[in-house]
Amino acid sequence: MPEDESGCKLDLQARACVDEYLAWQHTTLRRSCLRALWHKVMFPVFLREQVSPKLLATTLAELDELLQLFEDKFLQNKAFLVGSHISLADLVAITELMHPVGAGCQVFEGRPKLAAWRQRVEAAVGEDLFWEAHEVIMKAKDFPPADPTIKQKIMPGMLAMIR
Repeated sequence: MPEDESGCKLDLQARACVDEYLAWQHTTLRRSCLRALWHKVMFPVFLREQVSPKLLATTLAELDELLQLFEDKFLQNKAFLVGSHISLADLVAITELMHPVGAGCQVFEGRPKLAAWRQRVEAAVGEDLFWEAHEVIMKAKDFPPADPTIKQKIMPGMLAMIR
């Protein structure tokens, strides 16, 4: 097996799996998780902009479909996304999935395979570090409304990002 410059063995198959997941997630799961956060919390609470119930329902249905695809295609019956050890793919995935959790979405509820994976990721990272990393997003519902000047500056970028 080849080695990198530090002498570490490289598992090219694992690297390819991480790359495949990262290529998929940035245009699918990331977008859907951010949309859930923004449609459910950030627009109505932080920006004081209402989101139609139809748009919110569509956003949450899309998230549900992508969670199923995430489980079926990437997680499958493995402990972690790339096998028996945590990888960058797991860290990126849990970070994305915690966005809708911060908005009050129960993404792990009713999904035992996904919930067990989340527990394994938390255990691998360490409980304290896991929750420290997600501390801000878990308080999203408590953000005060944005100052009108800030709102005016960030609104175009936010709308473009989540469409």
